[in-house]
Amino acid sequence: MNALAAAALQSSELLPEALDISFKPIPAVLVIAMLALFLVVGYLFKVADTEGMWVAGRSIGNVENGMAIGANWMSAASFLGLAGLVALSGFYGLAFIIGWTAGYFVLLIFLAAQMRRFGKYTAPDFVGDRFNSDTARAMGALTTILIGFVYSVGQARGMGLVGLYVFGTDYVTMVVIMMAITVAYLSLSGMMGATKNMAVQYVILIVAFLAAVYVVGFTGDYSTVLPQIEYGALINDLNSEFSEPFANSSFFLWVATAFSLVFGTCGLPHVLVRFYTVENERTARHSTVWGLFFIMLLYWGAPALAAFGVDLYDASQYGPTYAAEGGMSGGEGDLIVVLAAQLSNLPTWFVGLVAAGGIAAAIATTAGLFITASSAVSHDIYTNIINPDATQREQVLVGRGTIVVLGAIVTLTALDPPALVGELVALAFSLAAIVLFPMFFLGLWWEKTNRQGALAGMSVGLLVWIAAVVNDLIVPFSDLYGQVFPAIGAALVGTPLVFAITIVVSRLTEEPPEDTKRMVRQCHSPEPMSRQESAEDVATDGGETPADD
Repeated sequence: MNALAAAALQSSELLPEALDISFKPIPAVLVIAMLALFLVVGYLFKVADTEGMWVAGRSIGNVENGMAIGANWMSAASFLGLAGLVALSGFYGLAFIIGWTAGYFVLLIFLAAQMRRFGKYTAPDFVGDRFNSDTARAMGALTTILIGFVYSVGQARGMGLVGLYVFGTDYVTMVVIMMAITVAYLSLSGMMGATKNMAVQYVILIVAFLAAVYVVGFTGDYSTVLPQIEYGALINDLNSEFSEPFANSSFFLWVATAFSLVFGTCGLPHVLVRFYTVENERTARHSTVWGLFFIMLLYWGAPALAAFGVDLYDASQYGPTYAAEGGMSGGEGDLIVVLAAQLSNLPTWFVGLVAAGGIAAAIATTAGLFITASSAVSHDIYTNIINPDATQREQVLVGRGTIVVLGAIVTLTALDPPALVGELVALAFSLAAIVLFPMFFLGLWWEKTNRQGALAGMSVGLLVWIAAVVNDLIVPFSDLYGQVFPAIGAALVGTPLVFAITIVVSRLTEEPPEDTKRMVRQCHSPEPMSRQESAEDVATDGGETPADD
């Protein structure tokens, strides 16, 4: 982990007086009403079959799916953590904005329509069927569960911190309550209810965030009509990291972080599953464009709000503490969005609206993560490997049980998280970029990628990522390894390595079956397919490609 992150973690506690941690009636009512709305929507769109549980019946339109992509994507790491990373690290934080945005262009061009034409339920489903391997399916499912776990810990931390501000209780209590509500509505609703809720959650979070950017900018005389640009006038007055490139990180780490986030975007199972929820490949493309637009609305303003928050904090009564300790704490950085509104002396109800947006963002992403992780266990491991004769009822029950168990594990880990919100999420991106993105890209664009190549590549990728995380966060064992494979940016070297291993092994071993090659070609066919049709159906005239192992 970089020096800045380490320093932030040494002082990750909030200053209670800085954030005014106390029970606030109006914000509390807003948050409770919002959470009740999520439960009602989840109940109204509850599902009982696997089609609705995992892919919402493939019935979501492009604008609604674009809103779901935006809400699914803009987690606590975006709503809270992105501005927090910029507040704590300045120029280095821009790597997160660039990485988390540019990845969607790669998705749009190379994966969105092709994934929809492949037409499965889950990311591990793609890996298992494309490479004719239950072992690859299991590794894909394991990676999906790991991503869901690491990513969700950051969301739980964000929910706990915001709940702490609104209800004035302790952090542990808020994490437990918020996660319990999230697990309850997800266990009930599945992907259909989660998608409907994501559209609602997007509206809440984007209204809250843009209101904060404009109102804080206007009341502080920082900006008028375009705070996303006007905040530049502040840069030279802030700490050196805002105006001095690489003041807190090396050029290599900046590039490595951006690279991991770009290609991690293209390997995240909860992002790719959004393409399976739409009717056809055309809708998949259009919803990606809408999603990028909705994401841009928040990302464009995050640096501005970070700059406003840092300046307000520096000028407040807490400024001397800030200067003496070399910067605000990690906890305050993670809540800079709420803190900026608080220090602007805005009405309590307005600050509560901003806080509610943070909770909505965290819950929306947690929903997508838990659904993909539960489908990996229920559909890919239990049904495809352990019990092929499982009924739909059994699959749904296993999926719901997985949500409950994963929720409990995430909650316990979030009580004492190992990193900041944005950094925790970045670790999940690094894993997705190293292990899953090469499989998705080669699986769709090179028909000769085979089972042996995929297994070799995924195995090496998992080992590289696990070693990087252990070296950075748990037990350091090599400075050289940490420099080449920083946990957050391990994909810069790791992803090309996995590509190379997969290609070489595929070249040295037997080519995949002809049915598999035809299936890959169908993913690029200009001929439209029906809602329930897949590339496998067309390539094999309705038959199935058997597993080789």
